[in-house]
Amino acid sequence: NTTYLFSTATTTLGKVIAFWPILVPIAAYGFQKSLQGNVIATFCTVYIEMIRGVPLITLLFMSLVLFPIFLPTGLEALNVWRVMAAFTMFSAAYLAENVRGGLQAIPRGQYEAADSLGLSTFNKYTKIVLPQAIRIVIPAIVGQFIGIYKDTSLVYLVGLFDFLRVANVISSQPSWLTVRTEPYIFLFVVYFIGSGLMAWYSRRLERQLAVGQA
Repeated sequence: NTTYLFSTATTTLGKVIAFWPILVPIAAYGFQKSLQGNVIATFCTVYIEMIRGVPLITLLFMSLVLFPIFLPTGLEALNVWRVMAAFTMFSAAYLAENVRGGLQAIPRGQYEAADSLGLSTFNKYTKIVLPQAIRIVIPAIVGQFIGIYKDTSLVYLVGLFDFLRVANVISSQPSWLTVRTEPYIFLFVVYFIGSGLMAWYSRRLERQLAVGQA
């Protein structure tokens, strides 16, 4: 539509805007040069800081309200998928920070040793750097998993059914008005066992990796 926009433009600015396809690569080049080639790193940093600066419950409500805006006309997503998308975005940001901490803990000599062997960037990270980084951040990752596991109860606030909502529904039934303690004790047992199993497996995995490293 450049020809049409140029012919209908009444100002110099309008004629310049008519050539917007040419301006796109120029703007992209300037953007790349200003960030010194770190476009992806900058995008990831902005994403992580934005997600970490917002409470999870806010993301859950935003996913229910804003998610349909980004879908094509006539396409709808169930509330379960919207909540899962919010949990994924939230978890990914914190998981990225955990892994970044592990990468920073790797001695510089490991990177230089991989480079001296002539390994490509992909092989350097997948075979040498990341295995060591993941081993370091296992406690932090498992701690995040436990937190997310318990935070799933927040979906009750956005209208989805989970253990907490079921317990409240049971307590509100006329025939179960006297039964209020048992459902919450059951919730305590389920969350405690689930968190305990993850913590136990984390310690076991750390011991196995420590033996393998030795």
